[in-house]
Amino acid sequence: MAEPAGPFHLLQAGPGRYLCYCRPGPGPGDTVYVTDALEVWAGELGVRPPLGCALGRRAASLSLGEGKATLQPRDEAQCSALDLFKLPVIEARSQLQALVFGMAEHVESLERRLEGLWGFWKGQLADLLQSLSCLSLTEADPSPRKNRGAGSALSAKRKIPGESLINPGFKSKRAPSGVDFEDS
Repeated sequence: MAEPAGPFHLLQAGPGRYLCYCRPGPGPGDTVYVTDALEVWAGELGVRPPLGCALGRRAASLSLGEGKATLQPRDEAQCSALDLFKLPVIEARSQLQALVFGMAEHVESLERRLEGLWGFWKGQLADLLQSLSCLSLTEADPSPRKNRGAGSALSAKRKIPGESLINPGFKSKRAPSGVDFEDS
């Protein structure tokens, strides 16, 4: 498989969007590729670090011509324009295939890294929840009720059958009876 591509830069040229990326070239520098996913233009970057910096800051412009394209850094006087030439259909097709699979490898790698990070943070969260569950409710309850004595009248009591809910402590002396609707 071909060397991985990257970094990736999006460029705007008129109404179209283009993807610009580099791959190690046959010479001392990299080869720059620009594609709209249908056609591919390529050029030898050589030793032009300012162009890479300009692409990273989105400070490069792309102009398309007949069979060629020009990549021009906007504010970089020390870096001249780079001419890119349209690749033949067969070479462009293999370049796009390599690009798609290279990007898929990048995505897969990022997903694995994210899963590993999620597993780490999930473990940290579980440890935190475990340590919080070890605290008793009285230790975690900041209300002033916990400071009252154990013999307090507000402590929970069991309800005795027949005891009034409205007037606790009062127990009815009569047996409960239903409502008689015939007296009215």
